[in-house]
Amino acid sequence: MVKTFEKNHTIYLGPGSQLKYLKPDSKYFDIQAFAYFIYWFIFRHLIWIFRSVLNALPNFDKLMELQLPLQILTEGNVNTLVHHDIYQCLLSFLIGCFLSIISIPIIINLSNLLHLTAKPGFRSSHETETPTLGGIAIFAATLIAYFLWPHSENILDSNLISLAMTGVIILFFLGIKDDILAVDPTKKLIIQIFASLILVAMGNFKVDNFYGIFGIHGVSDFISIPLTVFIFIAIINAINLIDGIDGLAGGISLIAGLGFGIWFIANDHFSFGCLAFAMSGSLLGFLRFNFSKTSKIFMGDTGSLIVGYLLSIFAVEFLSLNVGYLHDPNAYFNAPIIVMVLLIVPIFDTLRVFIVRIFKGGSPFVADRNHMHHILIDNGLNHFWASFTLWMVTIVNTALFFTFHGDITNTASLYIYIGMFGLYMVFAYFLKKRIASVKERKKLVNSPSLADDDLSTFQ
Repeated sequence: MVKTFEKNHTIYLGPGSQLKYLKPDSKYFDIQAFAYFIYWFIFRHLIWIFRSVLNALPNFDKLMELQLPLQILTEGNVNTLVHHDIYQCLLSFLIGCFLSIISIPIIINLSNLLHLTAKPGFRSSHETETPTLGGIAIFAATLIAYFLWPHSENILDSNLISLAMTGVIILFFLGIKDDILAVDPTKKLIIQIFASLILVAMGNFKVDNFYGIFGIHGVSDFISIPLTVFIFIAIINAINLIDGIDGLAGGISLIAGLGFGIWFIANDHFSFGCLAFAMSGSLLGFLRFNFSKTSKIFMGDTGSLIVGYLLSIFAVEFLSLNVGYLHDPNAYFNAPIIVMVLLIVPIFDTLRVFIVRIFKGGSPFVADRNHMHHILIDNGLNHFWASFTLWMVTIVNTALFFTFHGDITNTASLYIYIGMFGLYMVFAYFLKKRIASVKERKKLVNSPSLADDDLSTFQ
């Protein structure tokens, strides 16, 4: 006869039987409960968070002085709606989203028909073959939604974006080839540098001011050109590296794109604002399928290269336009810190995995499952909640920065940022330890038999 014991929620069936149920002990950190508490706290303070961000925007009252679209339509003056710069940006967002939604099913069907799908591997978070050409829809939807309007108000911005389209198209074909045939990493890096240099060299598009960080302001071209190319390469590959689970790269890029776009619109740079909104809209449409269970698609290298390149353009342009902060009340003196906060997730994740790989004696470029999104998945969160957690990291840190930065110098802000990265490393370390502890407990739980004396192991 088999005896049943129950001690501290541990159900054990006598000798020769298996442990059927094991409730985690209180000494083990419950990441899901902690995550849900954080979500509850954020939603309770969501209005305060958005109010803090919006109040920090210069010229935000300009966005509010427009008539409501419904009122304009009621008066019959539709041309005012269509030809107003701000509404053109909003329409680009909606059109980009719509085009992405209607084009992705076609791409999915063609990918399945031609067997252009990604097979599950040891790093994969999916279990079935999945199309990887979602970047085609992002590329097409973004460009169509942007080029619907003439963008003739600011010739300099329009010329820069036209030049940037050359790099976008180059990276589009690079991504297509890499998604279908695979490209040598060295060749990919060379082509990324070439696409960046087109804009940097031909458009005089560079970061030539350090905003007083470590007492440094203006720098020569010998520093600014390599630095700008490095920023492009770093952001492009950081977005590529976080594209490991559903919704993460798309969601982070959507948030950052909207952040840059709102600032561009508030400061009369509508060409860049329209491009940022068009990209964000196409990403929103893509996310609808990226999270789908029946019609799933990945953005692939095609999408991550293009999105990373566009975010690099927005970041460098944002830094360039805010250089006049000493005499322009609408400019941010801490623009570099704002960029780093908006892109905090890809920056922290890329730095961390490179440091860990080097510390273990391996190559920083060899793929593994050591990214934060993999750690969250291995700790029990599903794709949506893992991505949502990292989205909230971006939104909350941005809101906190705009609320509390005050007159803190950029050097001091950089030290705070480095301190936050240290906390991020510690948090990731304990989450990794938790994974190892859970795996060890599962081995004990699944052992063929346990003696009665072994009950104390789980108490």
